[in-house]
Amino acid sequence: MNKKPKVMFSNFKNNWKIFSFYNLANVFQSGGTPSTKEPTFWSGTIPWIQSSDIQKDILFGVKPQKFISEEGLQNSSAKLISKNSIAIVTRVGVGKLAIIDQDYATSQDFLSLSDFNGDTQFIVYSIYRMLQKESTQLQGTSIKGITKEDLLSKKVSLPEIDEQSAIGSLFRTLDDLLASYKDNLANYQSLKATMLSKMFPKAGQTVPEIRLDGFEGEWEVVSLGTLIENYDEIISGASGFPIATSSRKGLYLQNDYFEGGRTGIDLTLDFHRVPMGYVTYRHMSDDSIFKFNKNNFETDVLVSKEYPVFISNDSSDIDFLLYHLNNSRLFLRFSTMQKLGGTRVRLYYKNLITYKLAVPTLKEQQAIGAYFSNLDNLIAAHQEKISQLETLKKKLLQDMFI
Repeated sequence: MNKKPKVMFSNFKNNWKIFSFYNLANVFQSGGTPSTKEPTFWSGTIPWIQSSDIQKDILFGVKPQKFISEEGLQNSSAKLISKNSIAIVTRVGVGKLAIIDQDYATSQDFLSLSDFNGDTQFIVYSIYRMLQKESTQLQGTSIKGITKEDLLSKKVSLPEIDEQSAIGSLFRTLDDLLASYKDNLANYQSLKATMLSKMFPKAGQTVPEIRLDGFEGEWEVVSLGTLIENYDEIISGASGFPIATSSRKGLYLQNDYFEGGRTGIDLTLDFHRVPMGYVTYRHMSDDSIFKFNKNNFETDVLVSKEYPVFISNDSSDIDFLLYHLNNSRLFLRFSTMQKLGGTRVRLYYKNLITYKLAVPTLKEQQAIGAYFSNLDNLIAAHQEKISQLETLKKKLLQDMFI
C-alpha cells in the first residue's frame, strides 16, 4: 500500500509508491581483487575502493588508499565503475555506503549501483535509511553482511522525482554543514594542541617558543605554592586531604560537572562547597594523571572532601595555571614521582605546592589563560552544533522516509 512520510515539504502532497530495490538502478556490479603477487597490477591510477575506505554514516568524500592498473583490472574480476555510482559494503556489516565521485573499482566486498532511475542523492539516503533500520532490527545478532540477492529483494518507497531531488538536496546540505563544522572542530583542536606545546616554556627554558603580541622578557621559575591559596574551610591539618582514587570514581556533585563525575550525592561522604572560580583536582583512570577543573557554575557545588581545592592568589591567573597543569609534561613527571599509595593513588596538597614552574607577569598569564579559554569555548560551541545537527539529521531521516 502506498504511503506518505510523517514530514513532507509543503508543496508535495502525493503518496509515495513502492518499488523493488531492483528498480532503483539499471546497472548492478560487484568487485574483485587483482593478485597482490603481481606488483604491476597495483601501480596504476584506477581507484580501488576497499571497505576501510568507507566511513560509517559518511556518504560522500571517499578517499581511496589503493590504486590498480588497467592490467590489474583486466586480469581480475574487478570492474571499472562509472563515477557518481553508489558503492554498498556487503560483506563486513550492514550500513556502510557512499557515492564515489570518480571512476573506480572495488573489492568483492561491494555491490555498486549505477545509471539510476531517480535522484542519486535521494537514493543514497534512502538506502542508508533502509540499512539503518535493518541494522537496528538485527541489533544484538551477528551481522556478517548482506548479499546482493538480499538487497535486490527489498522494497523501497519513492516519491516523484522533484520531491526526491528536494529531499536529497536537503540531506546533502545537512551533511555538508556537518562536515564543515567537523573540519573546523578538528582545526581548532589541532591549533590548541600545537599552541599548548609552544606557548609554555620547555623543560629548562624560561621563554616560550610562541608568544602573544606585546610581551617579552624571561619567565620566573617559582613554586606552585606561591601562586595558589588553600580554601581554609576545606584543607585542614599539615598534609591536607589526599586525592580520590579508583575506589571513588569521579566527583560526587549535585550537578552534572567535571568529566567522569556523576549526578547525585553520595550521603556516605563528607562534602564541602566549592565556590565559583575555585579549582579542585582528582585522580584519573590512568594512574599517572591528575585532572584539574574549575567551578564555572554561577553557584557553589558540592564536592567530596577527598578532593583538595585551591584558588589563585593576586600574583597568578587561575586559567593560566589550569592549562599548564593539565597539559604539562613537566607536571606529569612531577605528579608521577610524587604520587603515593597502591590501590588508592594520592597526591597530597603539601607535595603539590612544591611543584616548580615558569610563569610570566600576571598580565601575560591572563592573556594566555583567555586565549586558551576562548579556544575551548569555540571547540565546545562546535561540538554542540555538531550534536544538534546530528540529532536533527537523525530525526529527519526517521520522519522524511518511509
